[in-house]
Amino acid sequence: MSGTSVKSLLNETTTVVLSPGYEGANIGTIIGFKHVNYLVEKAVIEHFRRSGLPVGRLYEENGLGFDVTAIDSRLQTALVVDDEAVFEVSPVTKDGATELSFKVTVTVEREGAQKKAVTSKVKVALRYDENDVRMLRRLPVAEGLEQFVTPRIGGAEPGEAVASVGEPLVSGGSTDRDPVLDQLLAGQNAYGWKFRIPYPYVHFFDRLQMSGYLRLMEEAKHRFVDARGISIRTLLDEQNHIPAVTHSKVTLLDEALLEEDLYIVYTVDDIFKNLLYTSRLDYYVVRDGHLVKTATGTITHAYGVVENGSSGRLVTFDERVLNAFNNTGDTVSAAGR
Repeated sequence: MSGTSVKSLLNETTTVVLSPGYEGANIGTIIGFKHVNYLVEKAVIEHFRRSGLPVGRLYEENGLGFDVTAIDSRLQTALVVDDEAVFEVSPVTKDGATELSFKVTVTVEREGAQKKAVTSKVKVALRYDENDVRMLRRLPVAEGLEQFVTPRIGGAEPGEAVASVGEPLVSGGSTDRDPVLDQLLAGQNAYGWKFRIPYPYVHFFDRLQMSGYLRLMEEAKHRFVDARGISIRTLLDEQNHIPAVTHSKVTLLDEALLEEDLYIVYTVDDIFKNLLYTSRLDYYVVRDGHLVKTATGTITHAYGVVENGSSGRLVTFDERVLNAFNNTGDTVSAAGR
């Protein structure tokens, strides 16, 4: 790995054609936002490979773990399972930055022409693995790459003290009844739960990766509407309405580790013209008796009707849905469950 490779990484635009995974087609043939973001991450990984810095070798030779630390994606046109989407990755890292930055533009063919489907902004850190038991040798880091190497992602300061914590969970277990959640949700139009971080959500042995946060963001929507009496299944059965994401954003603030209890809080922030609503996701762990926020993000949803697998149209929120979002009327109180 050479300085020439680093120059390519920082200056050259790459283009790759990717097809969505079938697992992501949970809305007819439309790919959900989480899997769209997975493809964006994959395109950035391909950019590293084409620049001569494949992410696997960065870890094997230098002990540097590739970590997406922020992703901000706007979905303008749905991706579907048969798409061969074109991902253009453009480096936009500023001088003196400590993280690598990229702009990713996704286009798909519609009616014989290329149409912009997604635009994303991505930040990447190279996390140094200091464990000498796992890393028996490390080659020198390529010139020009040192400034993007970090011994730890983030480094959030301890926040509010917690009076008590609930019973520990088994790996992958969850609960929405916990004294820490009571503290976090007090007075908020929010829903939260505690989740024991399991092995399938981590990478490089022990830290929660971006894809794990995206999975929890998707689950948060489902849990929230279920708690408010308008579950995804309910609205599908009664009105054929399905959630549709137009924007998602996640930023890592610290590291969350394997088998830590993670507290996820989903707060409704804004409702726009009865057509879109934006919620904030905050993720916490408790360390030494204090809350530490490990990540934050936002997600903007609409509701749509999908016909023939991929033809969709948005619908306005009815009174029941608005009452649920505002925690009014005959809906279940998320904070009071």
